[in-house]
Amino acid sequence: MSSERDRAVADGAALKGRSGLTRLWLAGGYSFAGLRAAYVGEAAFRQVVLLNLLLIPLTFLLDISRVERAVLIAVVLLAPIVELLNSAIEATVDRISLELHPLSKRAKDMGSAAQLLTMTLIALVWAVILL
Repeated sequence: MSSERDRAVADGAALKGRSGLTRLWLAGGYSFAGLRAAYVGEAAFRQVVLLNLLLIPLTFLLDISRVERAVLIAVVLLAPIVELLNSAIEATVDRISLELHPLSKRAKDMGSAAQLLTMTLIALVWAVILL
């Protein structure tokens, strides 16, 4: 556990004082590590990735304008973004304590509610454009 903490501190320190392309390269690596961790460890993230893999190509088969296609793609891309944030909240709460606490439940429930609203938005936007 200590080596994991030391590595996280070193990773954070590696970005400080860096600029330009080096900083972008390192930040990109951390971002891809986050995507990989979410894909490997979060079933909900894998599900919204599958949703994106189905719906985004579908937009190119529909007889709609470029703006409508862009809107359909944009709302679908919100799902993995919100799921990443929700998973980060859950991981942080669990890291602090696995003890049941009303504030922990509230934080996790709010993250889940954000994803519910995102999925509702996807359904509504797709329905408005396609129906």
